[in-house]
Amino acid sequence: MPGFAIVGCGMIAGFHLKALAEIDGARVVAVVDSVPEALQRFADKHELRCELSTTLAPVLQRRDVDIVIVSTPSGAHMESAVAAAQAGKHVVVEKPLEITVERCDRIIEACDKHHVKLCTIFPSRFADANRTLKAAVDAGRFGRLTLGETTCKWWRPQSYYDQGGWRGTKALDGGGALMNQAIHNVDLLLWMMGRATHVSAFTATLAHERIEVEDTAVACLRFAGGALGVIEATTSVFPGFPKTIAIHGDRGSVVIEQEDVLRWEFTQELPEDQAVKARFAQKVGASGGSSDPSAISHVGHARQLADFVRAIQTNTAPLVDGREGRKAVEVIRAIYRAAETGGTVEIPG
Repeated sequence: MPGFAIVGCGMIAGFHLKALAEIDGARVVAVVDSVPEALQRFADKHELRCELSTTLAPVLQRRDVDIVIVSTPSGAHMESAVAAAQAGKHVVVEKPLEITVERCDRIIEACDKHHVKLCTIFPSRFADANRTLKAAVDAGRFGRLTLGETTCKWWRPQSYYDQGGWRGTKALDGGGALMNQAIHNVDLLLWMMGRATHVSAFTATLAHERIEVEDTAVACLRFAGGALGVIEATTSVFPGFPKTIAIHGDRGSVVIEQEDVLRWEFTQELPEDQAVKARFAQKVGASGGSSDPSAISHVGHARQLADFVRAIQTNTAPLVDGREGRKAVEVIRAIYRAAETGGTVEIPG
């Protein structure tokens, strides 16, 4: 029966609580937040009966804490994750793993050194439609991959940035629409298309004030296999639209909007194709946060946390480890460099 500690009591921590409630034997034994008022509000809202602490150190001394979930602001992930690893605790880190590649690497190195497992939360990988698409890619049904596209055309009002304190800052958000919202899209695109080798990009802040980061970004990519790619990421598009991913090849194309398959076409049809189309033809679940960050489902979190518990119990790798989580951060940082320089940035192999 794994014992969990949650560090950081923001909105996403509530989704972790919902997810843990669906995992057999999972127990939340401690919650940590440096702001006492936020900590108490969180505990009262969720009727928690566990240790409440404003510092992480005493929680890490508890023998009944097996796994630490880090859900602090993005640019503060490293300190808690490294401390947890040093204490011999397995580590779950909300996306992004961190806001720079160097800080990602320090988390990965600490977990390797202290022989604990690490996962980065990317619940979109656990959505049924995306898993079905990934299986088709792995089966070679697209022939040669030629083009990958993903859009995250969302809307956030100015109040979203004003109320967070850390949101929209380079130090703690690490970036804007790309690093915070569309990192799920970037991860999915890399998962489907493989390693990106080159990027060029434009970014802008068009619909918001008092933020240091972009609310609109477009990027072009080249992948190791030769295919090209496009990313659109915004929080500036009213009223906000469901995210999409499209994978194309010379033998097939698939377009997914949120959890709905809009196109599923291959030169060689299989008997199960009609079942796939029928299964994912209807609207399923939440809006995905296109205009409301709380309008997401906790199902992906539950599946990923269950996978992490399985990995610990069987001493195998989780499906999305730290090195997988690092990939999207590396590409996003390259996109930012490309936008700043106006040139094409090569991503090391």
